[in-house]
Formats: sequence, C-alpha cells, structure tokens
Amino acid sequence: MSKILVAYFSASGVTEDAAKKIAEATGGTLYEIRPETPYTKEDLNWQDAFSRSTLEMKDKACRPVIAPGTAPVAESDVVLLGFPIWWYTAPRIVESFLDAYSFAGKRIILFATSGSSGFGSTLKDLQECLGPGCSVEEGIVVHGTQDLESWRQWTQSLEL
Repeated sequence: MSKILVAYFSASGVTEDAAKKIAEATGGTLYEIRPETPYTKEDLNWQDAFSRSTLEMKDKACRPVIAPGTAPVAESDVVLLGFPIWWYTAPRIVESFLDAYSFAGKRIILFATSGSSGFGSTLKDLQECLGPGCSVEEGIVVHGTQDLESWRQWTQSLEL
C-alpha cells in the first residue's frame, strides 16, 4: 500500500474539511500548508484590485512565504494536494510548497474546492512549477461539502 500525504492550503476552512476527510478515508498523513502571515478577510477580497490575494495572483512569480514546518514528502509515494481555486488556478502559496520539496517519483493528485469554477489552468500551471520528471493528475473539484463516504469512494477510485 502507498504511503499517502494529504497536503492542503485552506483560506476559509472548506478545503481543510475536505482534507481531513480524505486523510481519514485513506489513512494518509495530514499536512497544512500555512502562510507565514495569515490571510485576513480583507486579504481575501477578490473584488478589491489591491487585496493581497489579488496582487499575488496577478504576479506569476509571487511565492508567499510558508510558515515553518516540514511536510513528510520524502516518506510519501502519493501526494493528494488540496486547495481552493483562485482565479481559475491554485493559490500562489501552493507553488511555494511545490518549490520547497522534491516531488520526483511522486504521484501527485489534485483536489480542489470552488464556489463554481473548475480546475481552469491549474494542471498546466502546477506542472510548469514542478518541471519535468514529475506528474500531476487532475483529481476532483467540489462545489460545497462532501461527506466522508463520498471522499472514500473518490479515493478508492484512484487505486492508491
């Protein structure tokens, strides 16, 4: 059986809820990707052209600093990587996380939460961040919450 890491970034708690259920469904290790400076409600106001999240997403080179901690990436075979969809892609802090570790030889499967959009350019953007030798798979985007059984069924379909 694969060693599974469920790594996630959550701004409002929705993705955190999903990640916890996925970790329970798979027996995986849970790891939260946290910004060194937490996001405030004002930072997350996507309607404000000068909010922190808007400015980060406009700058493809932006890499928000991650809070100290060590994700057990090296010990994992599979990384289930979760985040909310921002501007049709992953938040820049997810790219900071990918830059911080080697994912060579790992199976990376995405799960995302969104009010209404799909993955958009996420797969392409994250593959570019990882570079050659790493593969990323689109997993699932959920709109709203899912119960544990739904997550169990999804993870079983992945043949981990």
